[in-house]
Amino acid sequence: MSQTTIIKNARIVNENKIIEGDLLIKGDRIEKIGGIINSPNANELNGEGLYLLPGVIDDQVHFREPGLTYKADIATESAAAVAGGVTSFMEMPNTRPAAVTNKLLEEKYDIASQNSYANYSFFIGASNDNLDELLRIDPTRVCGIKIFMGSSTGDLLVDKPKALENIFKQAHTLIATHCEDELSVRKNLEMARFKWNDEIPPYYHPIIRDAEECYLSSSYAVSLAKKYNARLHILHISSEKEVSLFSNKLPLIDKRITAEACVHHLFFNDSWYESKGNQIKCNPAIKTENDRQGIWRGLLDNHIDIIATDHAPHTWEEKQEPYLLAPAGLPLVQHALPLMMNFVNLGNLTLEKMVEKMCHAPADCFKIRERGYIREGYFADLVLVDLNKESVIRNEDARYKCAWTPLNGETLKGTVEHTFINGFHAFRTGELIKPPVRRLQFN
Repeated sequence: MSQTTIIKNARIVNENKIIEGDLLIKGDRIEKIGGIINSPNANELNGEGLYLLPGVIDDQVHFREPGLTYKADIATESAAAVAGGVTSFMEMPNTRPAAVTNKLLEEKYDIASQNSYANYSFFIGASNDNLDELLRIDPTRVCGIKIFMGSSTGDLLVDKPKALENIFKQAHTLIATHCEDELSVRKNLEMARFKWNDEIPPYYHPIIRDAEECYLSSSYAVSLAKKYNARLHILHISSEKEVSLFSNKLPLIDKRITAEACVHHLFFNDSWYESKGNQIKCNPAIKTENDRQGIWRGLLDNHIDIIATDHAPHTWEEKQEPYLLAPAGLPLVQHALPLMMNFVNLGNLTLEKMVEKMCHAPADCFKIRERGYIREGYFADLVLVDLNKESVIRNEDARYKCAWTPLNGETLKGTVEHTFINGFHAFRTGELIKPPVRRLQFN
């Protein structure tokens, strides 16, 4: 039986405006926006003093299923996402086995259809020799192709120029790239080992994975996209130098080359390695304060289009290993929206700009059908937040399977109070109920 819900007296943030009023949800859709709305037998939720946002769309997560479920799985991580106001996610192919065939990709979709707490899509992974599989995907049902142009594992490192050329030349859907130059990383690592033997300190990570090697790879990807007019989206920009590769002259919907910033590159800089060590080891690396500020400038002036998480959990025990053994990646999906609301409170960006970068832009970039905006007729993916409420982030409150967060001990101003997914009230002040979810569809 479909439910009718009225959210009363909320401040509705959408398309660079904030209006105060009611919103009517009927079934899985937004029925009416604004003014005073009354409907007999409707459930009413008082939104007074709260802000109503579109659900966050995270275009880059690693939920580790199949094959690595001792550290995360689709159920646990999507539940954490919903508690953090993320209503839709796009997940990466570096699982075990890697999702490099359509059969393996559909097996992940099957798992999500049963276990996910949020709407979902999955990238197919590119390898040096799976072009036929990439060309078989349905671009209305798969978010895109993921290319690791830098260090990765197994079949997922695409390092043969001819293979890259063919993908950029023939792909008929969005290509998302992780850009790090493999040869440069290996050279820098050899130099670090010469200096430190096997006792490399974590603070050396951004020296091994420096801005130059990121720029070298990103500029190569951009050149291929321009050569073949491919639709390119470069993930997790980590250096000021890379920002110059992107244009802010066109509206996002018309761009062929787009870019993303991740919350950890907006929050941390290399001074944090002293206290956090391998907890903030990630690829590409967290770099200097100058790089962090450069990413912020690129985000605010629209050279960078999207804010995402690159949620990549590992166990606490794995992160305690020496630098060379500790895996790269941070768990972030539950805390990304509170972190960005804290930045709003600090004056780094407006609430409207935050919504643009976390909700509207991912929908436009990937051409997601009927999500990412508060519009009549769209799916009712909605988040009610308290912009003035402070919370202390603690490991014991993290819903990640790995049970820790690099933000442990930080006080953030801005909390997620309620999350609706497809009209279903999935999260309410701490209580989580599994909603009916859908596979994302793309125009």
